[in-house]
Amino acid sequence: MSRDGPCHPQTCGKVERFHQTQKKWLTAHPATTLSDLQKLLDEFRDYYNHTRPHRALNRATPMKTYTARPKAFSTGYRIPPHYRVRTDRVDKAGTITIRHNSRLHHIGLGKLLTGTKVTVLIDELHIRVLHRDTGTLIRELTLDPTRDYQPRGVRPGPPTKNP
Repeated sequence: MSRDGPCHPQTCGKVERFHQTQKKWLTAHPATTLSDLQKLLDEFRDYYNHTRPHRALNRATPMKTYTARPKAFSTGYRIPPHYRVRTDRVDKAGTITIRHNSRLHHIGLGKLLTGTKVTVLIDELHIRVLHRDTGTLIRELTLDPTRDYQPRGVRPGPPTKNP
């Protein structure tokens, strides 16, 4: 359990001790104007952090101790910046519509899927269309941003029989 957060007596004691040191500095160096006071406060901050050795830091300065420590960094999972999840329903023409770079693009899925509820996973230009109820992959494609309609890649009309 940390004891140095807000509302803990130890925190107040640290701040009070800092104020005591600051008041002693200002008493030894009286200011006559607000600009003089600001200069003295700036000098005190520099002295306190860069020159004055601290007992709690083994006689090192706060800045020396701060720069000697490794810095924290995020190690968690990073979500791609343009990743989106959409829900939609396949229209009468057998397509869904998505927006990319302020342009609408129609993705062909087939008229047999008319009315089907889908989940669309969009990662930049990589698109996956899943059946919302079963999770089955209906279509996966790389969006061609130069085309408004993204065809399924099958010939129109009834399927042809192989001889």
